[in-house]
Amino acid sequence: MRKFTYGLPIALLSATVVVVHPHKAVTSIPPEVRAIAVPEAMAKRPPKVIASDEPNDVQAYYNRGVARFKLRDKRGAIDDYNHALQINPNYAPAYTGRGIARNELGDQQGAIDDYNHALQINPNYADAYYNRGNARYKLGNQQGAIDDYNHALQINPNDAKAYNNRGNARYKLGDQQGAIDDYNHALKIDPNYADAYNNRGNARYKLGDQQGAIDDYNHALQINPNDAKAYIGRRVAHYKLGDQQGTIDDYNHALKIDPNYALAYIGRGFARYQLGDQQGAIDDYNHALQINPNFAPAYIDRGFARYDLGDKQGAIADFNHALKINPNYRDAYVARAVARYQLGDKQGAIADFQKALKLARSIRHSALNPINCHLCNWGQEKHNG
Repeated sequence: MRKFTYGLPIALLSATVVVVHPHKAVTSIPPEVRAIAVPEAMAKRPPKVIASDEPNDVQAYYNRGVARFKLRDKRGAIDDYNHALQINPNYAPAYTGRGIARNELGDQQGAIDDYNHALQINPNYADAYYNRGNARYKLGNQQGAIDDYNHALQINPNDAKAYNNRGNARYKLGDQQGAIDDYNHALKIDPNYADAYNNRGNARYKLGDQQGAIDDYNHALQINPNDAKAYIGRRVAHYKLGDQQGTIDDYNHALKIDPNYALAYIGRGFARYQLGDQQGAIDDYNHALQINPNFAPAYIDRGFARYDLGDKQGAIADFNHALKINPNYRDAYVARAVARYQLGDKQGAIADFQKALKLARSIRHSALNPINCHLCNWGQEKHNG
């Protein structure tokens, strides 16, 4: 029924891999996200208690803002930075600290405004350039982000995170080799920088260097054995090399680390499907759909496995679920048309094909198989928070 041409399951196709981005803030953040570089002052000074006889102590408000930020109280941190700036409107670190908190709350433009203020006060403030680059990256302004990372690196040529993040921006612009050069610089400065290995692995994968990518993912996992996304990245490279069992092993590792990782179930299900284990594939798709019952591509993949086991009605039920979630899902119409035709429902099949043709001029790239490549960019989102 299906011609395998692209190499990854439909369900994974609509996913985006997550690249490690050392741009979230401070330490107590989920492990998949690295910390945004906090200004040196933020990292080095111990918190200072606001004393009742020091109501105008800029440093005390600033340090309490840092402490609140570390406790994930971003709005409380902003309040303290506001107090500090009311006392001293030229205190650049408070603008940068407030910008980082705003960036974390999704207010990238507000963050950029704060970094601009900090740079007006201190044009050589590397942290402000670095963090403004992160905010610009989040807004999709990759070139602006690169310009800021360039400034930060001119001031501090030993900033491994700035090299890593500039590499991620270059990757987004399609400059994989430039990205690799930046990751190399980052790793020269910090040989234990797991995110840089992960990201270089993603870039190598994009350039077709699967073995080099696997080597990088291996390095990342030696440094952080609990990085589920490194296992997933390595899995994609294993798949490209035809190593289905290595693929399954990596998904097993990822699921030990995060048992609620729906995409890992979907990926393992597809690997099992490729090895002829349709029932094992269905079990994995069931797990994925328990975690995310609104993920239409998983219904498509499970429908294909059911079809292969002869359960055409079950397959149609899955394609119906996918279309209930996304009524414009062309692949679901094509798949359901094939199943309906096999059951003798030629009118239903024709109606589905006609609907698919209305959604696209050609169905030659449509997914009659669970491996159309929605996930060709599987590795690169470990980036600027």
